[in-house]
Amino acid sequence: MSLQQEIIKRLGVKPSIDVDAEIRTRVDFLKEHVKNSRTSGLLIAISGGIDSAVTAGLCKKATDELTQETGKEYITLGVFQPYAEQEDIEHSYEVAKAFGLTNTVETNIQEAVDEIALEVEHGLKKIGQPRHLSPGGKGNVKARTRMVMQYALSFELNLLVVGTDHASEAITGFYTKWGDGAVDITPLSSLNKRQVRQLAVRLGVPQSVIEKAPTAGLWEGQTDEKELGISYDDNSDYLEGKEIDPAVKERLEAYYLKTEHKRSSIPGI
Repeated sequence: MSLQQEIIKRLGVKPSIDVDAEIRTRVDFLKEHVKNSRTSGLLIAISGGIDSAVTAGLCKKATDELTQETGKEYITLGVFQPYAEQEDIEHSYEVAKAFGLTNTVETNIQEAVDEIALEVEHGLKKIGQPRHLSPGGKGNVKARTRMVMQYALSFELNLLVVGTDHASEAITGFYTKWGDGAVDITPLSSLNKRQVRQLAVRLGVPQSVIEKAPTAGLWEGQTDEKELGISYDDNSDYLEGKEIDPAVKERLEAYYLKTEHKRSSIPGI
């Protein structure tokens, strides 16, 4: 078995999908986990990007169906988490409106992130390494602070925290360990980015969100494809078992091997 075949098998990506069937499967998956966990619903952080938009749509459908089927109220809580002023925050609100999400809250992470960064910089100074946090380092603090807030909310409201990671991110390790990768449940995990887009169209994600350049939003001007040096088309082709440019294939597989620690359980002895 080639490394490509091994990766595809491990991540569970299909060469093509029946969009309606995938939506049904993932909604049922969410419903089953809410019932089994005896929680009151789902929490999804809506960043303004396509992944969280699709996930929000699936979550809302799941909790609406549960409410209708059981007579008990289940909710999807949409959380907006800007750092200071987020220039595309309106996309988060568009997503909530598109899916009729009435339970939403905005929690700005700036003060918490800046305080953590300041304390880390004090620590670096004390060990003779005075400097500011790098953009990547502070970006990781942002991602992890967002999850701290999500879990605090979910604890108080008895909700499951839903993740937005999918196979196109898993193959490159393009998420923050113990940040956006630290969730209770991931309904998109076996889809590649192309397939996520297919679900977005069918679910009715706003066109402005579908068309925007994918970004983690951790620092100004960051985009996924620019940072990785690989297009999502090539990434998706690879995960569908297609042949891609050998240099791109090598780069993609190098990311996979380098980031194995993100996909594996914590080693112990």
